Amino acid sequence: MDLNDIPEVLQSAARSAGLEITSPWFYLQLGLMLASAGVAYAAGAAIRARIDLTALAMGWPAALRLLMRVLVGSASTAVFAVLMTLARVIMLTSTWPSRSYLLAVAANLAFAWLIIRLITSVIRNEFIVRLVSLSAWLVAALNILGQLDPTIEALDSVSVVLGGLRLTPLLLIKLGVLLAVALWLTNIASNFAESRITRSGDLTPSIQVLLVKMIRLALMIFAVAVVMSAVGINLSALAIFSGAAGVGIGFGLQKIVANFISGIILLADKSVKPGDLVTIGDSSGRISAMKTRYISVAAGDGREFLIPNEDLVTQKVVNWTYTDKNTLVKVSFGTNYDADPRLVCKLAIEIAAAAPRAIKSKPPNCILTEFAEVGMKFSLTFWIADPDGMDNVKSDVMLSLWEAFKREGIRVPYPVREIRIRGGALPVETTVEVSS
Repeated sequence: MDLNDIPEVLQSAARSAGLEITSPWFYLQLGLMLASAGVAYAAGAAIRARIDLTALAMGWPAALRLLMRVLVGSASTAVFAVLMTLARVIMLTSTWPSRSYLLAVAANLAFAWLIIRLITSVIRNEFIVRLVSLSAWLVAALNILGQLDPTIEALDSVSVVLGGLRLTPLLLIKLGVLLAVALWLTNIASNFAESRITRSGDLTPSIQVLLVKMIRLALMIFAVAVVMSAVGINLSALAIFSGAAGVGIGFGLQKIVANFISGIILLADKSVKPGDLVTIGDSSGRISAMKTRYISVAAGDGREFLIPNEDLVTQKVVNWTYTDKNTLVKVSFGTNYDADPRLVCKLAIEIAAAAPRAIKSKPPNCILTEFAEVGMKFSLTFWIADPDGMDNVKSDVMLSLWEAFKREGIRVPYPVREIRIRGGALPVETTVEVSS
């Protein structure tokens, strides 16, 4: 159909609609449709109020429960379709078929919507359900009205040629619909593969994440290539855009690509992996997830730091659990010079060894590190099996040290300052007596 034929088609449709509206049978059918819609709405509300799906479908297979839920939810549509079909049959037996044409259209549209809702009930995403349902129903409506082929021809008649690529509204619609379906199927397939990979005990967490990302990327590229070939787009026709678009995308996505490649490197060399306790700059916590662009580090206070992958490759990273989770805890403290340093070290070692989380196979150690101005300084070191809660362990040991020092009469030094003034006197209040 040419663009010049569109006004003629519209005029013909307007004449047909005018003839239909002027007929008294049109208003009879319209009245029956409105009355049936009211009855269907009331019947659907009554059905939904009286039927308890939880009790009714208990013990049924999942497919039947889903079917029953959709039927009850679309009860108004089902009742309306049945009423329109009955009215159509009655009209056919009493008058010409053309006088009940609108009833047949309404019944077919209602049945089409009911079937589409049943088919799309397997989709979990509510937005996708609405989009697919409305699109499919629109196509069904055009087919029922006999306008599907003219609409397809009209959408294909308008085109823009870019290089060797002919773009039409019909092509874009096909591309969007097929791409959405392909990406949905790709998501299902990648989720299935991810569930199987995460169950494998032979793969490390980093290798699991790497495999999942590679599978998702490969499936997405495959889906896009298949969809473009299915709608008739030759991939070589897009080569005209590759030069300028590649330069622009390269500059715009420089950081994104850098973070993506850095993420692949991190997963391949296993320097960090989910579950590791790391310190990156001022951020410390356990890695909860490794994404394409960043890693998520969960702190102990409920915060999560989203750190770009590039920072982990280019900056200093402290991984507390890289090869061994055993962590050395260091406690620094001091005493005055009246204390016996050997007794202080003995008390500190006994307290550290008695700590619940201290590793028994690695005995603690305490050394005298410095004779300072205000007292003696000591360093107590001991091992724990996991770095989680290291500050709490240090606090418990220091509290126990304080209690032991109080019990043994050992004092913790603190600075004392004495001020001496030479060659002068402190200012005092003086009284001058004046005699006359």
